[in-house]
Amino acid sequence: MSNSAPIEIVATRGGVVESTHQVHAVIAGPDGVATHVFGQADRPTFPRSAIKAMQALPLVESGAARAYGLSPAELALSCASHEGEEFHVGAVGAWLTRLGLTEEALVCGPQWPRRLDDQATLIREGQQPVRRHNNCSGKHSGMLTTALHLGDPVRHYQDRRHPVQQRIFAAIGEMADVDLSDTPFGIDGCSAPNPNLPLSAVAVAAARLAEGDTGRLGATRAEACRTLCHAMQAHPEMIGGTERVDTDLIRASGGRILSKTGAEGVYVVYLPERKLGIALKAEDGASRASAAALWSVLDTLGLLDDGIRTAMTGHCRPPLRNWDGLVTGQLLDAREL
Repeated sequence: MSNSAPIEIVATRGGVVESTHQVHAVIAGPDGVATHVFGQADRPTFPRSAIKAMQALPLVESGAARAYGLSPAELALSCASHEGEEFHVGAVGAWLTRLGLTEEALVCGPQWPRRLDDQATLIREGQQPVRRHNNCSGKHSGMLTTALHLGDPVRHYQDRRHPVQQRIFAAIGEMADVDLSDTPFGIDGCSAPNPNLPLSAVAVAAARLAEGDTGRLGATRAEACRTLCHAMQAHPEMIGGTERVDTDLIRASGGRILSKTGAEGVYVVYLPERKLGIALKAEDGASRASAAALWSVLDTLGLLDDGIRTAMTGHCRPPLRNWDGLVTGQLLDAREL
């Protein structure tokens, strides 16, 4: 195992380091062994939206996805933090209609779309954002689907004690080899509970989802892992959206790299071909730092081909500009100075 200091990401101005970020990162295999550690492998971490694919496991393995005829695009949406673009919002609406529910069943709050063009469209039409616009509305639609299929109450499905969340926490704990039955949890921005895990455990869980091995996980869970990976590979536009880092990376890699951002500088990456998982956490919660550190980790693994470099430069090595468009600095790994 390679163990080193945290990845140091710097922002320069005029060729001088102005700001510094520390990013912890772990690369691990499905056997539970970390192959590379940068910083603290055991750092307690709320993985936030970066583990949405793991939260979607009960949706598939319970048979709920099949029972309600969910398409690969909808399964990808269950793993997504989408932009709130029209095709995202429309897909969530159609999904809820098929469930016989309105968007009022969603407990994730209304959220403005991320893109200015989509915000402007709502404003021109005199509308306000609704719950379907929330970046987590796909995940929540998946939770509602599971509840309906298994006969659980729809109300309060976000409560940690609700059967929907009990199954999700059990699945994540089993994937990560961590007993989550009595561990601290937090409430995410979308009102769903989020487990607290060592960073290395997140990486191991990601590796197991990426591998999807029947011998290790059992036939039902392994098939669920492979189904979700295939959905993300087939529909990267659902995972984020236009000019979003996850969508661009999945596309540029041809689905070989499945990535998912999370709030507070968290990043989880699934590498099905390599059977590896990656988990990153920026110490100060800066998303620009975790994206920049991801470039360094992918480079360590020899995964930065020309296509990925072209697609990801703007996300991971962006020039820093002022309001007049003048380049004033750069975001870099300190080792690149």
